[in-house]
Amino acid sequence: MKKIQMTLEEELLNKIDSTIRELNTTRSAFIRESLRYYLEQLKIQKLERKHREGYLKHPVAADEFDIPEDEQIWEP
Repeated sequence: MKKIQMTLEEELLNKIDSTIRELNTTRSAFIRESLRYYLEQLKIQKLERKHREGYLKHPVAADEFDIPEDEQIWEP
């Protein structure tokens, strides 16, 4: 691991400190996990945006997902 120095607003730091006491963890662990989570959310947003753009460029055809009713399986 590599040490870094960060500057945070006092109000944000107070919220972090309150949260880490509740979670029984450390600032470093909390911030590492928060950054991992945020990066994953950015990745998901990027994929969703690409998905949306794909459907805008190539919309679903009216019958693309139609399955004839006699081929559908209906279970109680």
